[in-house]
Amino acid sequence: MTSRDGIGGRSPAARLADAPAIDPGSIKAWVLAARPKTLSAAVVPVLVGTACAAASGGVRWGPAAAAFAGALLLQIGANFANDVFDFEKGADTEERLGPTRAVQAGLLSPRAMRSGMWVVFAAALAVGLYLTSVAGIAILVIGIASILSAIAYTGGPYPLGYHGLGDVFVFVFFGLVAVCGTAFVQLGSVPPLAVWASLPIGALATAILVVNNLRDIETDRRAGKRTLAVRFGERGALVEYALLLVLAYAVPIGLALGAALRPLVILPIATLPMAVSLFLAVKRERGRALNPLLARTAKLLLVFGALFTAGIALGRTP
Repeated sequence: MTSRDGIGGRSPAARLADAPAIDPGSIKAWVLAARPKTLSAAVVPVLVGTACAAASGGVRWGPAAAAFAGALLLQIGANFANDVFDFEKGADTEERLGPTRAVQAGLLSPRAMRSGMWVVFAAALAVGLYLTSVAGIAILVIGIASILSAIAYTGGPYPLGYHGLGDVFVFVFFGLVAVCGTAFVQLGSVPPLAVWASLPIGALATAILVVNNLRDIETDRRAGKRTLAVRFGERGALVEYALLLVLAYAVPIGLALGAALRPLVILPIATLPMAVSLFLAVKRERGRALNPLLARTAKLLLVFGALFTAGIALGRTP
């Protein structure tokens, strides 16, 4: 049984004993809740989208910076929502295998986390209003849809992550929407290059979620959280992880073979050994041993994205 003030079946003292040396309600507690290591999933799509804008006509630095800020705020707001809703639905308990969650550990109350979530989403909406003035009402619609989807991922009457739709959500919003939206606010249209470039970014962002869900497969099953890993088992999760990696590396090769970009666009292939090593490790490890592999998958997204950004921006034909 859990109240809105964070009093659950486990005492606050017991939950705090599992947390890092962080004072409840402190700035460090909020930083922990923001999950800094996950923010590459917000940063990389904006970088790639801006590179697509550069390769397709030109960069507008004001909208690019606003897209960057908006993406970070949406990611942090989604992390806050996930923290409180997973706790309230019983997915985050003392049996949790992943990194410390602020509400579950008693560092922030559910009420405080909800307030923080709304403050961050309000700031994201303010950024969206600026981008709407630049690029039109479509951006406001996308922004509102992103906020609602971030909440619906683990909250509301039909939480997406609890019904096996989390992977689709991540692929669409961290790939297609983020990359194409960033290009759109700078160009006023979505070039085909941005659509193609969004695919590997969405794939690698989803791969992070796959590792997370593979690690939590047993606790999610007990909590009634029907992720794809729970529905299709460990083998299914490994197949999904492999297919996402294949998609990520197939796109730069396809773009290099086309006429639009020079071979520099295949720069991300330099990270292929890292991806192969990761897959073999994910195939081998289970439980808490997957935590560093989750972080390494996020690092793969960051390095791949940086090289992809450089390859797109520098590889355009004259």
